[in-house]
Amino acid sequence: MKISADFTQIPDEYGKFAPAEHKTDGYPTTSFPFYIDRMNPSVRYLHWEFVDDDAIPVCGHQWIHWAVANVPVEALMFDFNDSHALQIPADFSKNLPSLIPEAVQGANSSLGKIAGQTNPLVTRRYNGPQPPDKTHDYKLCVYGTAEPLEGFEEGFYLNQLRNAVFRTDVVIDYGEIYLSSRA
Repeated sequence: MKISADFTQIPDEYGKFAPAEHKTDGYPTTSFPFYIDRMNPSVRYLHWEFVDDDAIPVCGHQWIHWAVANVPVEALMFDFNDSHALQIPADFSKNLPSLIPEAVQGANSSLGKIAGQTNPLVTRRYNGPQPPDKTHDYKLCVYGTAEPLEGFEEGFYLNQLRNAVFRTDVVIDYGEIYLSSRA
């Protein structure tokens, strides 16, 4: 599986410098688009995490920006005539609950003690990069499985996703990309 985007630095509308219409309660909540190519044909469900390890020196832990489980590949549009067979469109996070209700999004770090947010539109959706000190690098990992992961509900924690994909042999394809965001 190959994960790609049309950029290496996350555009402003998906992060810290997003205009007001791309924010919820002051947090950037419009998710960026990305592509999934060269996927194993046996993959029927996609799951991903978007995290910031450069946050560790700043706040003492990895910052979780987005976690998603159980997106059925058949619910996404394929275009075999396009150079990218599968696209996760911009603002997918906000639209996911109405487009694909069986897919769920997990809690991000804005729910934690540092940010202390309670609005589920901020804490259980994409929460864009806001590096406070310098440009940070972010990792988007996508996992492909043949079956949905069991026991996932809206607001799940990232450790649950990682336990499901790393402690079992359900992952049949995997890809990742690193993207940066300016401070």
